[in-house]
Amino acid sequence: MTDRAIAVPTRSQPVARAHAARHGRRRVRALLKHVLLVACVLVMLYPVLWMVVSSLRPNSEIFRDAGLALTHPRLENYSNGWTAFAQPFSHYLVNSLLVVIGAILGNLLACSMAAYAFARLEFKAKRLWFGIMLVTIMLPIHVIIVPQYALFSQLGWVNTFLPLIVPKFLATDAFFIFLMVQFIRGIPREIDEAARIDGAGHARIFFNIIVPLMVPALATTAIFTFIWTWNDFYTQLIYLTDPSMYTTPLALRAFVDQQSATDWGSVFAMSVVSLVPVFLVFLFGQRFLLRGIATTGGK
Repeated sequence: MTDRAIAVPTRSQPVARAHAARHGRRRVRALLKHVLLVACVLVMLYPVLWMVVSSLRPNSEIFRDAGLALTHPRLENYSNGWTAFAQPFSHYLVNSLLVVIGAILGNLLACSMAAYAFARLEFKAKRLWFGIMLVTIMLPIHVIIVPQYALFSQLGWVNTFLPLIVPKFLATDAFFIFLMVQFIRGIPREIDEAARIDGAGHARIFFNIIVPLMVPALATTAIFTFIWTWNDFYTQLIYLTDPSMYTTPLALRAFVDQQSATDWGSVFAMSVVSLVPVFLVFLFGQRFLLRGIATTGGK
């Protein structure tokens, strides 16, 4: 009995060593993966970090030094950029905010209603219209910008915010319609049928049942709409020509146009200011964004 009891741990020692070796290799692989991920993050964040550092440098040092070391911080870049135009930079931030709010409200209302129609209603040529809607996702904006500009010019909407907001209330963003259709299809139809038995119509079912259940998809739509509209340059450049109507991207471009010797410190300073709203929206809305994408993809 004594010999057999002593032999057991002797035979288990190689197994324990193999297990420890495998555990050590897993830890090394995990460490290497984390190091690689951190390195990739630093590479991707370097342009943003360089812009932030450059916003605090004198113009003579901005393009002379590609590093991130800051020797002589120059806060005047922010005050100079804020007051560089006839209007303070806050005026252009407010213009962008007005356009963004209108676009978000339009997409949330129109796209959700169109998605409910495709997901729950039965009408003639439903599959055909759904296919046409999906095809519009592949159309580049350069194909439709000319007829759109001609239409809005005839309506007298050029140099106003209307061309940037009104189309959103017509469910023109097919990507968000498709996103919400996929989400609504994952909601059991038994809920609709129970409400219909209680006498609820489509309007009541949509606003009282479907909308509260699709909050993740609505939040995803709002976040993407905010980011895409806030950063939109091409469309706003086409329709806005009066400097008092400029949004943030156009105001940043005007820094380069207004003088032969560009004040790059002010440009980078106001670029940092314009990035703050996008960063805050993504920071506080990322949990809704992840839920919306995950649940939509899993339905």
